[in-house]
Amino acid sequence: MRLTIERGALLNALGHVTNVVERRTTVPILSNVLIEARDGVATFAATDLDIEVIDGANADVEQVGSLTVPAHTLYDIVRKLPEGSQVKLELANDSGRISITSGRSKYYLPVLPASDFPSLGVGDFDKTFEIELPALSRLIDKTKFAISTEETRYYLNGIYFHGATGDSGPCLRAVATDGHRLAQSDYPMPEGANDMAGIIIPRKTILELRRLLESEEEVVEIATSESKIRFSLGRATLTSKVIDGTFPDYERVIPKENPHVMTVDNSEFARAVDRVATMAVERLRPIKLALSHDNLTLTFSNPEAGEAREEVEVQYDAPEIEIGFNAKYLLDIAGQVSNQALFYFRDSASPTLVKDATDPNSLYVLMPLRV
Repeated sequence: MRLTIERGALLNALGHVTNVVERRTTVPILSNVLIEARDGVATFAATDLDIEVIDGANADVEQVGSLTVPAHTLYDIVRKLPEGSQVKLELANDSGRISITSGRSKYYLPVLPASDFPSLGVGDFDKTFEIELPALSRLIDKTKFAISTEETRYYLNGIYFHGATGDSGPCLRAVATDGHRLAQSDYPMPEGANDMAGIIIPRKTILELRRLLESEEEVVEIATSESKIRFSLGRATLTSKVIDGTFPDYERVIPKENPHVMTVDNSEFARAVDRVATMAVERLRPIKLALSHDNLTLTFSNPEAGEAREEVEVQYDAPEIEIGFNAKYLLDIAGQVSNQALFYFRDSASPTLVKDATDPNSLYVLMPLRV
């Protein structure tokens, strides 16, 4: 194999695939990136056996071939080369090493045979449809903060994508919850996705996919099967196993009768919560929201840490309520709201529903804490 490629294009492709590679693994081939050169294109692939990412770039291919090299080492070498430089990759005959040459810089890395590299992308996918890239990005961004990291409830360690019926009709819905908060976002059902089976996409896959979605492509092709999902955009492809589990009946958690509504300027509310949370050094200690007519008082009190109090003007004309929430969870939801936030309360012990006044397709649920 022999090829020459521009450093920026090489770095971009390697950046997409190298994140998947675990730095510590007992299987040597999983530390490597697969490089295939043919037809004027260099293709790079990496996997951890749960996720596989493939990307490619134009290259001057003098000799076709394929091999694998240590992924993170190659990425670090290319990252430190001068911008705009040309990088030549060449397999040295019978030496079991690849040379990386750029200007006066030259490196040698060991290789392993491409035939040993596992492929996750093989197999049939029974459902294929397309979705606009900004729409998929939005579904992820509106929900990923609520993904659970608790390993015992592994079925919550991802975003649940499935078909549903929203306020505007059939939709593709994304839901995430960790048991303390829930985030849901809808998008009109893409053509061909109507009877898609619900799947739970793992957290690591979501993070890697979000990096790929920074590209300039306009459309993402999604293919699903019972055990895997594949995202294709341009030359980049991400294939992942899905979580083998049953997502809970989340609709039972979403309040249906919360009659007391508070409307608040979201940025002002977030700043007030952030200031009060400065005193809440203990992760689970709540801040208290006290609601009266057109006024919200946020307080935190701890005999050892001190006391904080903020008042925020709101629109509220309902019975007085005192309710406690985890400050971080409040800030996470505030980060998804644009201008005005709508809080729907029932009482101090019931889940609270939060909506963005300008986004009817998303909602959030917060479980209260005792204060």
